[in-house]
Amino acid sequence: MDKVNYNRIKAILAEKNVSSKNLAKHLGKTESTVSRWCTNDVQPSVEVFYQIAQFLKVDIRELFVPTKND
Repeated sequence: MDKVNYNRIKAILAEKNVSSKNLAKHLGKTESTVSRWCTNDVQPSVEVFYQIAQFLKVDIRELFVPTKND
């Protein structure tokens, strides 16, 4: 089965020119944890998604892969 991408954390980090290391430090998480989010191996909690959105100054919806095309 193909791996499903649920979040766009890696893409948004690249767009904002922010390292995963900086995100990990801000959230008090390990770089390994953030790496697993970026590769969609695991997903952060809703609360952590909110913190990520605030840190990156984006709407939380931008962190997710759209479920439909408008």
